Amino acid sequence: MRRRAREEALRSLYRHEYLPALPDDPLDEVLDEEERAFARLLIAGVDEHKVEIDRIIDRRALGWGLDRLPVVDRNILRLALYELLYTATPPEAVINEAVELAKAYGTEHAPAVINGILDRVWKERDAGRSLG
Repeated sequence: MRRRAREEALRSLYRHEYLPALPDDPLDEVLDEEERAFARLLIAGVDEHKVEIDRIIDRRALGWGLDRLPVVDRNILRLALYELLYTATPPEAVINEAVELAKAYGTEHAPAVINGILDRVWKERDAGRSLG
C-alpha cells in the first residue's frame, strides 16, 4: 500500500520539477483513499521542508551537489528524507523503500548513493548532530 503511494508521490514531485500543479490530481485516478492520503502527506511535507531537505542533500552529496544529482534521484532523496525526519516510519523501512524506488526509477548508481546519504543522515540524527 505505502509503496504505491510513494511511487505516485515520486511521480508527482518529478512532474512538479517541470510543470505547475495540474488542475486534475492524478493521484485520484490511481490510488485508493488511504494511499492517496499518504501520498499527499509526503508531497506536502517535502514541499513544506524542501529548503532544509535540499540543504541536507547538498551537504552530503559529496562530489555532486544538489544541482548535479539527476532529477529522479534528487526527488527520491527528498521523499525519503522527509519521511525519515518528520514521520514515525521506522528508519530501516524508509531507507529500504527509497533504495527500492532507486532501483526501479533511478540512475545506475542511485541505489548506492541514496542508501549512503540516508544511512549517514540517520546515524547523524541518532548521534544528535546537526543535520543542516
